[in-house]
Amino acid sequence: MAGEYRLLLANARQLVLVCGHGEQYLLREGMAGLAVLHDASLVVGLDGYIKAVGPADAIRSRFAGATFESKIDCTGKCVLPGLVDAHTHPVWAGDRVHEFAMKLAGASYMEIHQAGGGIHFTVEHTQKATEEELFTTFKHRLECMRRAGSTLVECKSGYGLNLETELKMLKVIERARQSVDIGISSTYCGAHSVPKGKTATEATDDIINNHLPKLKELKQSGEIHVDNIDVFCEKGVFDLECTRRILQAGKDAGLQINFHGDELHPMKSAELGAELGAQAISHLEEISDEGIAAMARAKCAAVLLPTTAYMLRLKQPQARKMLDEGVIVALGSDFNPNAYCYSMPMVMHLACVNMKMSMNEALAAATINAAYALGKSVTHGSIEIGKQGDLVIINSSRWEHLIYQFGGHQPLIDYVIVKGKVVYKNESCGIMSSY
Repeated sequence: MAGEYRLLLANARQLVLVCGHGEQYLLREGMAGLAVLHDASLVVGLDGYIKAVGPADAIRSRFAGATFESKIDCTGKCVLPGLVDAHTHPVWAGDRVHEFAMKLAGASYMEIHQAGGGIHFTVEHTQKATEEELFTTFKHRLECMRRAGSTLVECKSGYGLNLETELKMLKVIERARQSVDIGISSTYCGAHSVPKGKTATEATDDIINNHLPKLKELKQSGEIHVDNIDVFCEKGVFDLECTRRILQAGKDAGLQINFHGDELHPMKSAELGAELGAQAISHLEEISDEGIAAMARAKCAAVLLPTTAYMLRLKQPQARKMLDEGVIVALGSDFNPNAYCYSMPMVMHLACVNMKMSMNEALAAATINAAYALGKSVTHGSIEIGKQGDLVIINSSRWEHLIYQFGGHQPLIDYVIVKGKVVYKNESCGIMSSY
């Protein structure tokens, strides 16, 4: 087939499709048997989308007359879909390393929060930071995530709490969306905490009457692009009724519902999310049996965050029960000043060890199901014709090494590719000059 294409990946030992029939998500049975091709190649077009996937000999013959901007010989290596991080808080100033020592000494998350630490400490520093300062640190964090294999990342505001700073954060996210080679799903999380001097009801009224109308105006004018609405539904933060009001108002403004629920206390957040048609709910360490059943019926994704339970010494989310009962299980890093982890390979490892997921389940949860949680599984999360050419190449004969080698992704990952363009290259690798 003659013509010009952006990228050829040739002769992969394993090409991990994840799914190959246009599935929007995988449930437990589908996760058990991921689609994998052996001795395979793929082609990405000039538009950044996958044009062909199949046996290496067939691709070689079919594209014998084609020209490619780049060719990579993947002999002995594995190609996987780019990883999807379904939950992060990456725009902020002021780290909280001092709080890690407090947690190790036994202080709980809410004890630190009530003492003026936690979210409020970060809010104070983020409010003072300039947009340029926030963008510089955010860009660096995205690059670290990308080097670890993430090609689509959900990014929240939420360390502003007043309209001015929330908009500053969302503008930083928008700037990165337009200038950094990585996919971004933008989330407004103005209800991350109750601002000092306000009650939860007053904060709720402010968000509904002031924040959301301004967001809708800026979205319609094209100044910012926001995908999701998030609320921290938690005892001592936003109760179920305040959460309901904010989420419904966000939905009415055209945003997907994707929120924090049932993390520290059982709040019936899962039941609320299912009722409101939420795309996803995160955390869920304290989810009820009724909440699990409701999420399964509503096809609402559970974004599980093994780093959070690990660092806060919480009980682990019930991944196995959720999978067994038909919930769409996804994974996220929860990168933030309280859970400082860039690496989805490490998140997958923790999911396997601490939440008893299989490696197949963890990979599906960090690709197709995480994309579904963001409403983007039509274009992301698997290697299929017509999907975006977001890919990771690892220097191993088995893809499972990406999970097995805990903390070892840096020497393992040879290339990270977004829309068919190499955005990270291990210095020890070389691009093919001929094929």
